[in-house]
Amino acid sequence: MKRILLFFILAAALMYGILHGNLWRNNLNWLPPTAMGRRNTLDTCLLKPAFESLVGVDKIYPFLCANDFIRVAEFHGSDKFELPYGIKRAEQFFRLALSRLQNCGLSSEDDDRVACRRCIVVGNGGVLRNKTLGEKIDSYDVIIRMNNGPVIGYEEDVGRRTTFRLSYPESIFSDPIHYDPNTTVVLIVFKPRDLKWLWEILSGQKISAKGFWKKPALNMIYKSSQIRVLDPSITRKTAYEWLGFPTRFPKKEKPKHPTTGLIAITLAFHICHEVHLAGFKYDFTDKNSSLHYYGNETMSQMMQNEYHNINAEQKFLKNLIDKNFVVNLT
Repeated sequence: MKRILLFFILAAALMYGILHGNLWRNNLNWLPPTAMGRRNTLDTCLLKPAFESLVGVDKIYPFLCANDFIRVAEFHGSDKFELPYGIKRAEQFFRLALSRLQNCGLSSEDDDRVACRRCIVVGNGGVLRNKTLGEKIDSYDVIIRMNNGPVIGYEEDVGRRTTFRLSYPESIFSDPIHYDPNTTVVLIVFKPRDLKWLWEILSGQKISAKGFWKKPALNMIYKSSQIRVLDPSITRKTAYEWLGFPTRFPKKEKPKHPTTGLIAITLAFHICHEVHLAGFKYDFTDKNSSLHYYGNETMSQMMQNEYHNINAEQKFLKNLIDKNFVVNLT
């Protein structure tokens, strides 16, 4: 009897060791070296994400940390690409900017422990107008918004809560009326000047507007603890792997880069178990239709944009929806 009991104890210990080892290896690919103590809660979900075949096993922890970003860049190959797809020739700017941030955690400790995150990425498309999706949007675990798409005054259609807001210096809120203590601001870095701007604005330095395509924010309404820097490999995956952009464009053609919306969806695929979308549908047949759910801009301005390949993005989104990788609420 004792031998049988001993056999079961040893077998259980062996199974625990194997299971623990597999979980540890899975987490190692996802978590930054500074955060090895955190668990990848997606591993605790009973069902695999619908989009798992798209993301694969190479899951990227989305935010850079001050004391290991070089090592993480080398691991993901970001040291071989210049911005916005890597850190090459911008290492000193990353070091300066990251030194001003207090942490690189996914979010608050409570959010880190949420298993099987249900996420919604809220685009700024005019299709959100009069859809009264606000209450539905607020019901998700994680709500990702981008740029300066407002919440105040549009709550009925777009909701009130914001977990992550992806922005760059030219698109971040600067009016304190938009401040939300529960929002984590994710800076998408397109050029070294963006990192210098972040260091200047958090250090109380004088900010130069040179090098920006329009005037950047001259004051920061968020606390440094609320700010993260997105790993450029997330942007690179969006451009090269999912949109199929060439690594080099012809000299006569302006390089194309992903929109903030597509980058936000890529982020969601790396931190969420289920991803829904809202506000990503555009009417290309009517150039006078509303571009955003706010303001007076029309589709004609989107059609004239030479910085993005909107047709490629719409095709990719349709593919995601057709394969049931995401659910589109609009």
